[in-house]
Amino acid sequence: MERAVVQVTLFGLLLVLASTLPNKDDWNIYSFHINSTVASRYATTVITSRVANRMDDSKEIEFQVRIPKNAFISKFRMFIDGQVYDGVVKGKEKAQQQYTEAVSRGQSAGLVSSVGRTLEEFKTSVTVAAHKKVTFELTYEELLKRKLGKYELQIHARPMQPVKDFKVDVYINEKAGINFIEVKGGLSTKALANAITRTHADKQAWVYFYPTEDQQKTCDGCGEQGMNGDLVIVYDVNRDTSLGDIKTRIALIHILNDLAEDDHFGLITFDSSIFHWKRELVQANKKNLESAKTFARNIQDRGGETNLERIQSNVRRDIADKFPLYCLGFGHDVNFEFLEKMSLQNNGVARRIYEDSDADLQLKGFYDEVATPLLTDVTMIYNGGTNLTQTNFSQYYNGSEIVVAGQITDNDIETFTPQVVAISRDRKVTFSDTNATMEYTGTDFDSHVQRVWAYLTVKQLLEKE
Repeated sequence: MERAVVQVTLFGLLLVLASTLPNKDDWNIYSFHINSTVASRYATTVITSRVANRMDDSKEIEFQVRIPKNAFISKFRMFIDGQVYDGVVKGKEKAQQQYTEAVSRGQSAGLVSSVGRTLEEFKTSVTVAAHKKVTFELTYEELLKRKLGKYELQIHARPMQPVKDFKVDVYINEKAGINFIEVKGGLSTKALANAITRTHADKQAWVYFYPTEDQQKTCDGCGEQGMNGDLVIVYDVNRDTSLGDIKTRIALIHILNDLAEDDHFGLITFDSSIFHWKRELVQANKKNLESAKTFARNIQDRGGETNLERIQSNVRRDIADKFPLYCLGFGHDVNFEFLEKMSLQNNGVARRIYEDSDADLQLKGFYDEVATPLLTDVTMIYNGGTNLTQTNFSQYYNGSEIVVAGQITDNDIETFTPQVVAISRDRKVTFSDTNATMEYTGTDFDSHVQRVWAYLTVKQLLEKE
């Protein structure tokens, strides 16, 4: 069977197709299915769009979907008149060159571009003969990350027209058992609420979203071009809790307001010189907090060191692995790559704060994620394990989790013993009874674990880079 190549890239690039969009009135999306399967927090989502050219001559038909930023495209295929056309993933520079060349020859090509805080857009188009059909099939994968005690699977539905056969099917299978599951997002409210069916039974959960054509046109954010919004499945798994409880001025004041009275804190401003609000950490009592807020309100931009490499070197030298560094970048004008690199060099994370009306809530959400470190200097030890992903972590936060993947040496489960060593409240703690669960589930599970291992390995290598 003849196969064609479609160029796809996972980097944000400007789409040439944007200036010559095809006329959507010339073709009909008669089926649009989103099928997402989550197993042990690893999600595989398949979007299938079936389109018919109802005109008497050839037409250009567009496929346009949005996927989460942390996901990666693992497969893209088109089925046209009995032929299968497989896509391939290319690096940024090579993909851009081949994409431009393909478009100039009138061939199909696609690229991914950023469209907001949490989503990226994949868009491509293909010429289809009169009264013929095309099927687009896009598969993307992601490891769901636990934040504030929950996982979120985000599905964005934007078929660009009402669809007679529209379905979203989500299946979740968690060996530890599902503690709770909720459906949120703009597509779960008002006119669309009764289009959702949710079932939860111990270790499994199902969510079905089957809106009618009329519902697709009358819901919030909907119209003659159909739906445009998110369906967010929120859940957590059962956990053993017996191991213990081990911008700006506005942003800073929000954080100060959340300090508990038994917390201790300090403030430092720096540019070409350093200024200490207090020389030592002080208790977060009412008097000190009011003084700190007054100090925060009067912080002024004074200039300073501008060489990025020297800033990174100075910060890394002065922190010397004594504590993590968190960087916030406000808006799109900030050099976020610089902030991200500096955070990663110092065991922290960076977060972009978007200049919207909810900027203060974004800040509060970020602070909630990192405000409660239960463990520091965490080392995951796996005797009898090999080919492990990252095993050393600077912090473990309340409501989060640590994921390590690897291979059991010689497949000998009897020699495999996990252990966690960390610091909690200035004392060393060791967890040997880590509630490990061993299951033999055949080749499907083996493949699943291998994909988790590959996902973590690539992601961590990119962070090191």
